[in-house]
Amino acid sequence: MIRLMTHNVWNCDNNHPAWEAKGEDCSAAARIDGLIQIYRDTQPDIIGCQEVSGLMADLLKERSHEAGLDYTLIWGRYTPILYRADKFELVDSAFGTYPEHIEGFEGTFNDVRSKAWNLGVFREKASGKLFIFCTTHLWWKSGDVSKNMSAPDSYQAFSNEAREYQIALLVKKALEYREKYGCPVVLVGDLNTDYNSKAVAHLFANGFRHAHDIATEYAEESVGYHYCFPAGYEKQYYDKPFEWAIDHIVLLGEPEGAVKRFERYSPDYYLPISDHSPAYIDLEL
Repeated sequence: MIRLMTHNVWNCDNNHPAWEAKGEDCSAAARIDGLIQIYRDTQPDIIGCQEVSGLMADLLKERSHEAGLDYTLIWGRYTPILYRADKFELVDSAFGTYPEHIEGFEGTFNDVRSKAWNLGVFREKASGKLFIFCTTHLWWKSGDVSKNMSAPDSYQAFSNEAREYQIALLVKKALEYREKYGCPVVLVGDLNTDYNSKAVAHLFANGFRHAHDIATEYAEESVGYHYCFPAGYEKQYYDKPFEWAIDHIVLLGEPEGAVKRFERYSPDYYLPISDHSPAYIDLEL
């Protein structure tokens, strides 16, 4: 059994005035202990990350080693992969950032070029079995016209189409590697859109299945999301149905019944660490 995780750690290297005014600290150095505690509590074998700055990548590598969690890091701009080299051999890898501009859609869809994908082909040492693991972070703004009134800073026309375009690029790449290696694909990430979106529909149309839908022992129903931003953080998680979640794990070509559990981990101590709770699956190859 292997445990695979998706984790958006919040790209925030320095403390912000609103936090400092309350005697709190949201810098990467202050939050790293909470992130390492998450990994100690859940013991993931491979982590697909999002919003990881260069500073946070250094801290994750250093502090995880100090905690006895000796992860190897595959760098990818804001989307690195952490994996246990004692359990897995990296056979191949690829990385790419999504384009800032998309033909036919007005606007920019990759702020600070943080929206990217990272792919690794892994061999499980114990069994010799291969699988492809991808992590990604898609464009964040809403394409819902109602946002133009309620939250204008979060609205941008063609955002839904941009996410569908971005995930299509990663699906194409993942299918190329699946054809080359003939093994299952696990795709994780912050898709910044919900279960009933165009981006997720594109995954389903290409044969991917959501871990929530195929888990045989347990399927988490929470969204694993809450307010944690430069202005401060809320001391509770959102009470929304699963379909509203934006952090996803989907699979293609896995053996029937292979996904045992799909979970999100949302302890109280994590509330000032990141707005996204990590999600993970237990998988039997």
